[in-house]
Amino acid sequence: MYEDSWYSLVPDHIQKKTTPTTQPSGHRRRESLLQQPNGSKQSGDNEPLERLLEEPESSIGPPEPTLIPRAKSYSDFYHVVRAQLAKDATKKKRRRPKTRGLDALVITNPEDNLPPPKFSPSRSTDAGLVDASQEEYMLYRDQLQMTERHLDRLVTDANGALDLLTSLANDFRAVEAQTSSFQAQCDHLLSEERRLQKLADEVGTDLHYYAYLDGVSRRLNAPGASRLVNHENFGEILTNLDACIEFMVKHPDYRDAESYLARYQSLLTKALHLLEVGFSGHLEQTSSEISKQILGTQSEAARHALAYGRSEQMLLEADGLIANVQRVIRNCYDQFGHPIPGENFNTYSNTAVNLFSTYSDMRDRSLRPITQHDLDAFRKEAQGPNPESACRNFIKQSYERSFNEGGLFSKLFGIELQFDHDTQSAYAALKGQHKALVNVANLAPIATTLQPILQATNLQTTCNFLGWVTNEYLLLEYDEEETQYSIHCHELTARLLTEHLWPFVDSSFEAEVTKSISKAPVLADSLKVLPVTNNVASSNAYPIVKHALELLALYDQAMPKERSQKSSPVVFRLVTDTIMALQRAEARLKTFKAANPDPDPDLFMIKNLLILKNGLMSLEIGDVRAQPATMQYFGQIWDTLSPQNWMGLFRGILGGSLSLGLWSSMSNKGAAATAKPGANRAQAQADQDANEKLDELLRQSIYAFTQRWGTLLNGARSGKRGQQNAAATEKELDNRLSVAFGGQPEVIAKLKEAIYMNAQAQKEVKAERGAR
Repeated sequence: MYEDSWYSLVPDHIQKKTTPTTQPSGHRRRESLLQQPNGSKQSGDNEPLERLLEEPESSIGPPEPTLIPRAKSYSDFYHVVRAQLAKDATKKKRRRPKTRGLDALVITNPEDNLPPPKFSPSRSTDAGLVDASQEEYMLYRDQLQMTERHLDRLVTDANGALDLLTSLANDFRAVEAQTSSFQAQCDHLLSEERRLQKLADEVGTDLHYYAYLDGVSRRLNAPGASRLVNHENFGEILTNLDACIEFMVKHPDYRDAESYLARYQSLLTKALHLLEVGFSGHLEQTSSEISKQILGTQSEAARHALAYGRSEQMLLEADGLIANVQRVIRNCYDQFGHPIPGENFNTYSNTAVNLFSTYSDMRDRSLRPITQHDLDAFRKEAQGPNPESACRNFIKQSYERSFNEGGLFSKLFGIELQFDHDTQSAYAALKGQHKALVNVANLAPIATTLQPILQATNLQTTCNFLGWVTNEYLLLEYDEEETQYSIHCHELTARLLTEHLWPFVDSSFEAEVTKSISKAPVLADSLKVLPVTNNVASSNAYPIVKHALELLALYDQAMPKERSQKSSPVVFRLVTDTIMALQRAEARLKTFKAANPDPDPDLFMIKNLLILKNGLMSLEIGDVRAQPATMQYFGQIWDTLSPQNWMGLFRGILGGSLSLGLWSSMSNKGAAATAKPGANRAQAQADQDANEKLDELLRQSIYAFTQRWGTLLNGARSGKRGQQNAAATEKELDNRLSVAFGGQPEVIAKLKEAIYMNAQAQKEVKAERGAR
């Protein structure tokens, strides 16, 4: 606005303030500093310019330096620059005052001190104005240029780094291409090294199985080799011998494999023999001491303590020997005595059998005074009035001894012996040791002791004893807690009954059937049908049938349900022999020739066959009674005979279109007819069910009875000469049925109905024949 020379007149102390004059507000034009006041005199001395009342203009220099935050990425760089520019603009606003008016300058004699004004050309003034107006934008431009230079430098550095990395990658590829063959050779050398190392290990391992022979041979053949069995090292010898034998068996093509295998097996046999000798010596020492102590006392409690408490303590003192014995046993048997197949099973099992035999002999000798005393006491008690009680006490005593022996056996050999059908099992090996001492596997002494006593008693006592054993030990109550002893007794009872007592009872029943039924004579007095007494249906039955019912009830009492079914051989034999006895009696009755015989053979058969059939039905349901009050299953029996078809069957049989054999249910009659001559009769009977044979005989007897009485009724009703009248005939029929089936109105009604049906069928057949 003014020339530079004018501004040079302003002294240095212009910034010092003088008393300011009051300036009007707003944008009113200030008075010129060069104008003199009117009518005023100026002093001769010029006063210095002390202060410009107008604030100096804001600096147009570069902005204050600030730290621009570095952009995180190219994406937010624009926002960072814009925020910085806004911040700078705010600072500049704060510096620039709102009022830009200049206060009046107090200048004394300006014309003496100021040079003449010099005005700059208009071109420089315009440029200055343009620069002042564009100052802020120039700042933005400078910052952008600086940023652009920075980014260009970054791009240049990145391109240089990429070029360097590309060069390095190319160099690495070149090196890799040059060293690939070398790397392949190194890999091949490493794999060859591993192969050779593995081969060396295998050779060293295989060599061990050969080198072990000399060392173990010297140890087992040394003078004190028998002492090895008392130490743990003996178990290691057995393990190593097993491994060597297994190796030679797997590699038979190796050099001298067969020779080494034979030598290792020989050494294993020798080692096991040393164990047997050591174990036998230990048992002998224990047995001699225990036997002396048992013989020296008569107290039952002291003998029991010596037999099991002291014996266990002395046997287990040689812990090293017992551990080696258990190792041998577990090499051929598992925890429960089942065989474990292996290469050396036969060798170990033979040793185990020898160990079991030695132990059984030792226990049998040691406890012989106790067992003999118990047997003598049992036989003495059995000769008394109550042999059943003696048998029960003997069973309890034997079970307790077996339980104690089983516990000692388990602690000594390390296995819990259980029943097994396998002949190679530990149970089979111990069962083969026939000793007098009862143990888990040896139950024969119990059976051989009981059978003579039971055989001398009656069959009722035997069945009562078997029923007690079954209910006491075989059948557990629902609220009874299972213990080790109860489980042990359950297993012993199952084997004792299955292997010994049930076959013994079956043979006893068969002997009784042969004696009292098969070979029973037919007496004339026993053939009479007497009236029923006390309304008991079987009271007037044939004595053999009564005895058969008693045997059925006894057998059902002694046996469980699955063994007392009608398919049981004993039950079948009982029924068939009873039927044969009835047929013999029927044949005897039929020898009396009469039109209306008394007793009636058909009614005799119907009466006894129905009672026997009712007994079989009771046996199947499980309610067998020796003397049933009524035939409670007559309805089922009658329905089985199919009475609804009887009218047509009667007419077919009477008319000749059907035969009586076709009416019966003999399903195997054809097979029996085609049997070879001389074939066993019992075999032919066994092919037929007892129920079917009973049904067949019942149908035949019912047909013969109804046919004869139907003929009598028809003759009486027709008024033939020599015939009774109908009322007398029916009265006689009622009397005979009442005598035979007193107290059984249902049976009488069904039989009379069948007689009337047969009589009606005879009339119809006769009418048809007359019409022809």
